Amino acid sequence: MRAALWLLALFGVAVAVALFAGNNQGTVTLFWPPYRVDLSLNAVLLLLFGSFTILYGALRGTAALLELPQRARRWRLQQKERAMHASLLDATSQLLAGRFLRARKAALSAIAQEGDLSQSGPVPHGRQLRTLAHIVAAESSHALQDRTTRENHLQQALDSIPSNAPTSEQELREGAQLRAARWSLDERDANAALDRMSTLTAGAARRTLALRARLKAARMAHLPEEALDTARLLGKHRAFSPAAAESIVRGLAIEVINDAHDPAQLQRAWMSLDPNERAMPELAVHAAQRLSQLEGDAAQVRHWLLPVWELFADPARSLSDTQALKLIHVLENNMSGIDATWLARIESAQQANPRDARLQYLSAVACLHRELWGKAQQLFTQAAPKLADGKLRASAWRFLAELAEHRNDEEAAAHAWKQAAIAAL
Repeated sequence: MRAALWLLALFGVAVAVALFAGNNQGTVTLFWPPYRVDLSLNAVLLLLFGSFTILYGALRGTAALLELPQRARRWRLQQKERAMHASLLDATSQLLAGRFLRARKAALSAIAQEGDLSQSGPVPHGRQLRTLAHIVAAESSHALQDRTTRENHLQQALDSIPSNAPTSEQELREGAQLRAARWSLDERDANAALDRMSTLTAGAARRTLALRARLKAARMAHLPEEALDTARLLGKHRAFSPAAAESIVRGLAIEVINDAHDPAQLQRAWMSLDPNERAMPELAVHAAQRLSQLEGDAAQVRHWLLPVWELFADPARSLSDTQALKLIHVLENNMSGIDATWLARIESAQQANPRDARLQYLSAVACLHRELWGKAQQLFTQAAPKLADGKLRASAWRFLAELAEHRNDEEAAAHAWKQAAIAAL
């Protein structure tokens, strides 16, 4: 369509010129005493157009001739820039291929070429290219275990980008800091990795890559509280699957609990956990067990175990056998001063599920601490033969033996002690 329009316009111009030139009777007379020159108007117009064309061509040719040195210099700079980019690409390719000596050599070549170009004038994206080349050289030196050269290139990479640089260059600086943190983690220097990450901006420190590195460094440095906070952030960022995130948080929370060395410290550690973390049965049982080991208040232990007990007593929701056994063991060891409320809870659960030997055993222990000897003996007698766990079964027979000795029934006591010994094997 455009070609057709140009063709129509060309025909129109040709027709107009033909009409103007064919019927033009004008003349132009030039007086140059003693001469007179008469020229037709068409010839004058052609002479003017030809003179303009020749003058324009001459000026353009002269400009092109004068521009040749500048174009040659620009061509040489372009070739140097291409060689610099080729060296950086080669360094990156060699690094990915595991040829670290060649990668470092190519990166150094790119740095030298950028330095030469910068003497002739500013290089487009020169700082980013120089920084990337230093990072590649530092990465290659790290793989070659040349720590001195690595730190030298890292510092030059960081110095290449000032603090007031644009955002794109600042991100490159943050990338160099993150790589430096990973190098420290590879050397198992957790403190150095944490120090490097502390220099990151608030936004960069909350990125998934930075949080993963911080989590690893905190765990390596045995800082479970910091590791737990980091794992929570990673869970919110969906860096792990829900099951993996829950497992990691649970493990770190257990480390936080284990680091407590007195009941007050354990109480602070427990309250620092999120409500959904305190609702985890494994954590609640472990925290209560730890509090019992630290000779904490038995009532406080039972209070922490209450949500787990409600889960255990609810037929619609059940604990695993391992969790249930841990719950029973912790409750058994913290029955001193048990109140009527807890006794009622245990008896209600036992009556709701009379075939559960574990509930019979726990109810018997509660009755024993409330000095209900007859009921305790009855429940122990029912539970002892049916208990699957050898430790609980041996404990039940031991309690029966002690009750028999309390009644001066030596024959029953001897039988119970014998059964306890068999169960303990």
